[in-house]
Amino acid sequence: MAEVSTFWHFTLSGSKYSSFFIGGKNQSKDCFILYLLPPGEVAPVQGTAFDLRKPVVLGGHLQGFHINGFDHNFCLKGSKEKHFCARVRHAGSGRVLEVYTTQPGVQFYTANFLDATLRGKGGAVYPKHSGFCLETQNWPDAVNQPHFPPVLLRPGEEYDHTTWFKFSVA
Repeated sequence: MAEVSTFWHFTLSGSKYSSFFIGGKNQSKDCFILYLLPPGEVAPVQGTAFDLRKPVVLGGHLQGFHINGFDHNFCLKGSKEKHFCARVRHAGSGRVLEVYTTQPGVQFYTANFLDATLRGKGGAVYPKHSGFCLETQNWPDAVNQPHFPPVLLRPGEEYDHTTWFKFSVA
């Protein structure tokens, strides 16, 4: 079995914490895997807190749905070709991150355990939800779910997945 993932932590605001937008048109996350669901179940995002297909301000979105943050796998298009994964924009600076990948999923994590004890550049304080990860990967528990994208790497096969991070200013 091969399960390689990226684990880059981002904050687009520089050394100052502020909220950011995630989502955008052409967002390909139409379903998600919640670990509390029965194994192998995939749930649609429509009408839930997990519907990030249109931009949302993360802080307000979490409060509006009364959730403590994200640490969930979102299902992407089932393609081994480069495809769009996510777009994040920080309104204050105009910084934008777009993620593309060949992986079938992305784990979206919102720094749920930061508690303002971590200090950054210039003494900047990073409270809960002040950063995020977009970890491209296969779907969790895929080895036990025959209807999930395959993860077994057999002798002689090559593991070949790529993730692209595109930064810009809007």
